[in-house]
Amino acid sequence: MIIGVPKEVLHQENRVSMVPASVSALTKAGHTVYVQASAGVGTGFDDNAYTAVGAKILPTPREVFEAADMIVKVKEPQESEFDLLKEGQILFTYLHLAPIPDVTDVLLEKKISGIAYETVQLPNRTLPLLSPMSEVAGRMSVQIGAHLLEKHSGGAGILLGGVPGVAPANIVVIGGGNVGLNAVKVAVGYGAQVTVLDVVNSRLAYLDDLFQGRVVTLMSNEYNIARSVQNADMVVGAVLIPGAKTPVLVSEEMVKSMRPGSVIVDVAIDRGGSVETMDRTTTHAEPTYVKHNVIHYAVPNMPGAVPRTSTMALTNATLPYTIALANKGVEQAVKDDSALALGLNTYKGKITNQAVANAQGREYTPVSSMI
Repeated sequence: MIIGVPKEVLHQENRVSMVPASVSALTKAGHTVYVQASAGVGTGFDDNAYTAVGAKILPTPREVFEAADMIVKVKEPQESEFDLLKEGQILFTYLHLAPIPDVTDVLLEKKISGIAYETVQLPNRTLPLLSPMSEVAGRMSVQIGAHLLEKHSGGAGILLGGVPGVAPANIVVIGGGNVGLNAVKVAVGYGAQVTVLDVVNSRLAYLDDLFQGRVVTLMSNEYNIARSVQNADMVVGAVLIPGAKTPVLVSEEMVKSMRPGSVIVDVAIDRGGSVETMDRTTTHAEPTYVKHNVIHYAVPNMPGAVPRTSTMALTNATLPYTIALANKGVEQAVKDDSALALGLNTYKGKITNQAVANAQGREYTPVSSMI
C-alpha cells in the first residue's frame, strides 16, 4: 500500500503522524511511504531521517494526497485539505467529527474510509490511541493553569502548592478518566487541594484508593459541580464520551460565581467543550480570553505544544494499527479487529459511528451491515 504523511496545517501544530521508526517498519513490510517535505521538522526529524529508512519525500501536500492510498495524520482535515482528499481514500487520524459536520460532509461526499484514533476501543472500553494524548493533555492542563494563575498572566496570583501558613490553590477536575487522572497526578504533585468529580462511583473509589485520600472525590451532578466550581481557583474540564460531543456541565452562571482571576482549562474543547462560556476555540499563539473575569484556555490541540513527547507517544500507539490497515486493507482489518471496527466513523458515504450520527442528527449505518 502507498501511505502518505502530510505536514500538519493546523496553526502551530508541530506533531507529525509518523516518526522514522514507523516508516522503517512499514517499508520493511513492503509498503511505500511518501512524506511531505519538512513534515517532521517541528518534532525534531528532518527529511534525511525519513529518507534514511526508505521514505520518499514529496514537496507539496497535493502530491502526497494524490499519491497515497492511505493518509495518516494527527488532526482532522482542515479546510485547505478538503479538496486534496481522493475518493475512496483511507484516512487515519484524530477526527472528532461530532461538533464539525462540515468535515463529515467532505468524508461522506468523497466516500472516505475515515478511521478516528479517538474511537478505536478495546473490549475493556479503553481507548488505546486517545490515551497517549489524554495523558499529555491532562498533565499539561495543570501546568498551563499554574502559569495562568500568575499575576502577570492576568490570574489571581496564586501558587498552586501554597507555602506554610498559606492555603494551596483549589483545583477542581471534572471527569475522572484518563485526562482527569493525569491532571490530578500533577495537581497533587504540586501540592494543591484537589477535588475530582465523576459519574461512575467505582472510578471515584479507584481514585480515592490511588491517591490514598489526598483528593476529594464527588459524584458529578449539577449541585456538586456548582459548589465545587464556585470555590475553585482552577477548573479542568476532562470529560469524554467516545465519538460524541461533550456535554455542557459548567453553566455560565457557575462561571460567573467564580472568583476574579481564576482559570478554566477545558481539555474537551476539541469535542465542543464542557463549559458553556467556552464558545470559541483559541490557538497556542493566543490561547486565552477572559469572560466574567475568569481566564478561559480553549486550545483544541494542547499536545501540539510539546510535539516531541506527544508524537513519540502517539506513534508508539498507532503504528500496529497502521501496519494492520496497510497489510490487510480496511475491510479485512476491521473484520479481524473489533477495536479498529469501532474506529471506523465513515465508510462508502455512510456514517458508521452511532455517537457521531446522533450528535449530527444523521442516519447511522452499522459497520457490520457493510462489511
